[in-house]
Amino acid sequence: MDIDPRQYEDIAVNDNDVHSIVMSYLAHSCFTDTLESFTTSTGVKQTANLEDMEKRKRIYHLALEGSVLKAIELTEQFAPDLLEKNKDLHFDLLSLHFVGLVCSRKCTEALEFAQAKLAPFGKVQKYVEKLEDFMALLAYNEPEKSPMFHLLSLEYRQQVADSLNRAMLANSNLPSYSAVERLMQQTTVVRQCLSQESSKEGYPVFALKDFLKS
Repeated sequence: MDIDPRQYEDIAVNDNDVHSIVMSYLAHSCFTDTLESFTTSTGVKQTANLEDMEKRKRIYHLALEGSVLKAIELTEQFAPDLLEKNKDLHFDLLSLHFVGLVCSRKCTEALEFAQAKLAPFGKVQKYVEKLEDFMALLAYNEPEKSPMFHLLSLEYRQQVADSLNRAMLANSNLPSYSAVERLMQQTTVVRQCLSQESSKEGYPVFALKDFLKS
């Protein structure tokens, strides 16, 4: 269901609200230099902790680039109890390091790491299937061509790094998602609800990706 633009074109949008949305995204994504330039050019007051942003930025990129053990070390310094409280995230980070060893063909080291760091998670049922998938990578000479190839992908590393960033934000009592992400989430839900009603009359179901292309 497409909404007639005439229904919203005349709705005024406050510049301060737009600035807040942009600042929220820049702070969330650790774009420190861009945030400073933005606040200077707009005159908006800077409220983000730039030192913490730089720490999050370094940890995020370490995880994304595969230096996971260093990312874990710095995370424990930045938020000492974070990984202890968030076992799922801790497991994902350790798994990411395991995958890095497999990709480097360090299978013996990967197996030893799994036995020392990942095996204890096997005592909890929800991790068993995940562990089996990761360990299965060792059975392939070319793990990139295995059924579990997605675990070696940049998208998977991005997913884990994003989860780590959101967890660090939440630990600092900051929103886990930026304002623009929340707006998109809310807009999608509302439009999908409207589409469910209109689809009964033959209209296509709302898809955010298609809407952004329009």
